[in-house]
Amino acid sequence: MSNQKVVIITGAAGGIGKATALKFAEDGYAVTLCDLDADTLQALTDVIDKKYGTRCLNIPGDLSDELYLQSIIPKTIEKWGRIDVLVNNAAWRTLESMRTMEMEIWEKTLKICLTAPAFLTKWAAAAMEEKRTGGVIVNVTSMMSERPSGTGSAYIAAKGALESFIKECAVTYGRSAIRVVGIAPGYIDTELSNDYVDPEGRNISNQLISEITDAIPLGRGGKPEEVADAILWLSSESAAYITGTTLVIDGGFKPNFSKYSIKKLQFPEEF
Repeated sequence: MSNQKVVIITGAAGGIGKATALKFAEDGYAVTLCDLDADTLQALTDVIDKKYGTRCLNIPGDLSDELYLQSIIPKTIEKWGRIDVLVNNAAWRTLESMRTMEMEIWEKTLKICLTAPAFLTKWAAAAMEEKRTGGVIVNVTSMMSERPSGTGSAYIAAKGALESFIKECAVTYGRSAIRVVGIAPGYIDTELSNDYVDPEGRNISNQLISEITDAIPLGRGGKPEEVADAILWLSSESAAYITGTTLVIDGGFKPNFSKYSIKKLQFPEEF
């Protein structure tokens, strides 16, 4: 078994996943990259291999496909001989309220956002226990699980359940030196944050983003690289006593009561 550490990252082709893959590769990890977008995933693999040497295992596929899901851990062990970190980052959702939610959409969302992370956690932890290496499992949830918008019922349900699952697994696997933690991003500038449309199909993402950033104390959205930095840190020895909890990365949005345009009406000299 090699001494080089190994990370598995789902949803690795873009956004937070891509930034995380680049951070771990830069830090010396061998990386297993999983995503539905095979072409973009291969392009990222080529970039990492060219810059850091051949250290990528590319496994494209659909996390809602049980056979594909079951293949990720064995293929990683076969290639690298170990697993040190699992980053459950992949997500899928539609923008709609519970009024229009179809059961097929509900079930697909939960498969990708909850069932896939749960069973990848189970199988990755089993491999870590067998190899007696310990490890870290990072689940990317969402700040929206506690501040929902009313337009993502299945996604919010999955992320809220994932928050509880993190606590449960931290207790389950802690004595095997496996830490289970969460990252809860707020508004991060990714493709998933720029697909908002009105009933006529016109993209209104910029308008909505402006409204959101008006309520963010730091006055801007986050960058995927900033989330990736936090994931890498939580996976390191510097965070060795952190488990069973979730780090919110939202620029201060969650605890803020009102938008800054409202604050200025009340206290124009202060805000």
